[in-house]
Order: sequence, then structure tokens, then C-alpha cells
Amino acid sequence: MYTREIRTPRASPIEDGKPLQGTWDRAFDEVDLLDIRRPYRVPLPRWIRNNRIKEWEYFSIRNKRFFIEALLGNIKLCRTAQVFLHDQENGRHFTFRKIIPGGGWRLPRSLDNASVDSRSYGFFFRIHSWLDADTIRLDLNIEAARGRPAFTAHAEYDMSSAVVTPMAVSLGFTEQRPLYAFKALTAVRGDIVFEGKHISLDPEQCSGIFCDCKGFFPYRLRETLCSGMDFDGEGRRFGFHIVENQTRETHRNNENALWVKGRLSPLPPVRITMPGGSESDWIIQDVEGMVDLVFTPKEQHKEDANLFITRAEFDMPMGYYNGMLVSTDGEQIQVRNLWGRGKKIYLRV
Repeated sequence: MYTREIRTPRASPIEDGKPLQGTWDRAFDEVDLLDIRRPYRVPLPRWIRNNRIKEWEYFSIRNKRFFIEALLGNIKLCRTAQVFLHDQENGRHFTFRKIIPGGGWRLPRSLDNASVDSRSYGFFFRIHSWLDADTIRLDLNIEAARGRPAFTAHAEYDMSSAVVTPMAVSLGFTEQRPLYAFKALTAVRGDIVFEGKHISLDPEQCSGIFCDCKGFFPYRLRETLCSGMDFDGEGRRFGFHIVENQTRETHRNNENALWVKGRLSPLPPVRITMPGGSESDWIIQDVEGMVDLVFTPKEQHKEDANLFITRAEFDMPMGYYNGMLVSTDGEQIQVRNLWGRGKKIYLRV
């Protein structure tokens, strides 16, 4: 059975100019990757080092009817705000995307009590990270446009230690260039106004995943991500967030996690293969026997942008997960027709 050391909390994942590597069970007090001494072999000005740091905060929310994703990202060449809503009741989906050239703001270095927002005509998106009060809040307001109804949402993630054990990791692309990620699966309460109707998000039936991510990502980034959340036959909330990327020493530490009733089970590294291409089954397996899933795409969502020195390819189908996961306690979690999303990403930036 795969095991991983869960370390005691520290103030920062950087000490004496060197990034730590490991897994922790809470967010750090502060994460500023510019504190790393000489992340590259040659000394570079602070502004160049800052431009190599890419960062984003990501939400997903799911109940019996809606699947919602929202992201605020800063890749320094541009900033982006994205919102995706899928209505399972009628099979419709809506996407809002805003891209702003250049940098201009940084995501918070601490999640204790900080906020970041993006606003423009007909659009407002704010994230208030407030771990001091055991909550993270999301506010969205998108006015109606051609082919897209108005959408308003307010959601609160319950981050209390009695509800969930989060996971924070610091992983190395190189010895001095790390990836930092904080993530958790928890109950979500709130309200949605969609097509003129008010819908309450009941925390007994609504789950959400939150991720805070920043790192000295390679110029060519390749990443495949699979995640889903549901309730098992006993009514327990469970979910998983699995990533295959270019970080080193993935057996010792990685981003993969399973939560069952709020309890964290770190998962081993996985291989995600697509024998028939990304539009057919994705096979998600490890060598420890803890991850054995098949993701079957049903709705394709692809994006491709090529802007001279940068390129972005996103393959993000919606579909069903089936298979089995094993918790740290050795309990088998059966996954049956779990509606979720897979992502295959290539960035050259």
C-alpha cells in the first residue's frame, strides 16, 4: 500500500532561499516564489524571474444538476478569467472567457485573508480566501449576452478542520524551480440565479474542489488532469484530483489526492493513457493498485490558440468516470458513472 509522509505545517515552503519539497496538511502562511535564490543558473533581474512564475486559483462545484468551473489565472503574458457552467438537467453548457494582455496583478501570497477580483462591463468575479475564518468565498456575476443567459453565483467552501483535511505540496521541476499547490474537497453552500430562477446550493448535496497553484513552470508545459466528486452508497462525500505532469520524484510526492468524508488519502503517481485518442476512453492507473479508473468522454470541449511565441491547446471533455479507488485505510471506493471532466493541456509560454 502506497504511503507518503504528511509533514507538520511550516510558515513557508521556502527556507534560506531554497524550496522545500514535500506534502503538508494545511496551507502555508505565505508563498512567494521570488524568495527563491537563483532559480536559474544565471542571475536574472527580479522582473524576468517574476514573469516566469505562472499562477491561478481554480474552483469546481457540483450538485445533482449543475457543474460549475471558475478560474482566475495570471501567466504574465496575459491574465485570464474563465467560467464554465454545465446544466445536466437539459444538457446545455455555457462558457465565459476574458483575456487581458499583460500582467498587472498578482494572486495573493497568503490564503489567510486576501482577495482578488476581475471586473469589466457585464462581468464580476471575486475570490476571497479567508482560511482564518475557515472559508473561501466565490462571487460571480455575468450579464446576459448573445446565446448566453445571465448567471449569478455566491458560494462558500467550508474549510474547517472538522470538515476537511486539505493538501499542500511543493514539487520540483528542477532543484530550484518548484510547483506549489494547495487543494481541498469540501461542502459548498450558496445561491445561484440562472435564467431568472433562484437555486440554493445545499451543503449536504453540493461539493466543491478548490486549488491554488503557482510555479516556475517549464516553457513547454504538458499536463493531464482528472477530477470528480460525488456521494457513495452510504451518503459519504468523496472526490479525487489526479494530475500527471513534468515534476520530478513523483513517487515521493505528487499532487494526487482522494478525499472520503473529508479525510485525505494521498495517492501514488499515475499514468493516464488514451489508446484510442483523447476522444475515446482515458485509462487512469497506478502500479500500487490504488487507482483504476476509466474516463469515457461524452461531450468534447477543445480550444487552440497560437500567438507567435506562445501556444495553448486545451482538450477538456465532459464524461463519466468508472472504476475503483483505494483509500489509505485500504477501503475500496467504487466509482460508478460519476459525471466529471478530464483535461489535457499543452502550454508554450
